[in-house]
Amino acid sequence: MFVLTVDQRGSRRDIDRVANLLDELRAAPLLRKFERTAGDEVQAVADDAAVVLDLALNLLDRDNWSIGIGIGPVETPLPAQTRAGRGPAFEHARTAVERAKNAPGRIAADGVDTESASDVDAALTLLATIVSRRTDQGVEAVALARAGLPQAEIATELGISKQAVSQRLLTAGWQAELVGRPLLHRLLERADR
Repeated sequence: MFVLTVDQRGSRRDIDRVANLLDELRAAPLLRKFERTAGDEVQAVADDAAVVLDLALNLLDRDNWSIGIGIGPVETPLPAQTRAGRGPAFEHARTAVERAKNAPGRIAADGVDTESASDVDAALTLLATIVSRRTDQGVEAVALARAGLPQAEIATELGISKQAVSQRLLTAGWQAELVGRPLLHRLLERADR
């Protein structure tokens, strides 16, 4: 099981971004939806590594969040409200988000199987380093590529040439994300066994 604990960065000097985030992520296929747990923090529960990975990358693109991923069991049955949940995955998510606040990629993972969780954490840091260096134009091009649009359609959508799309995706590290995703997916699944 996976628990995502996500904390707004610099919230004392910024607007409250939690309400918008909750609205934008409400359709995510989660066991327990994101909900505000305290002030500028949200939490959700998932059982699918692919969903966790998609959400982590989505949150990294937003550049306003520290992301903690806890991996392990949760007490069942899960309560109706995410914030009422208990178990090791919740505890590991708390540890991970605290570490993420000072991590180079603003993301961390922690889990019951410390070796597997450490592998997830390392791979997340590598991918987050690539994602965090993207320009706004790179984020925009990658979002369309993630949605499955071919480069010709991305070019039309953005009003630029196919060559410019290719350059944006190259500069944004899209190829590294493409090969990193399956690796991270396998590592998340392994850590959850």
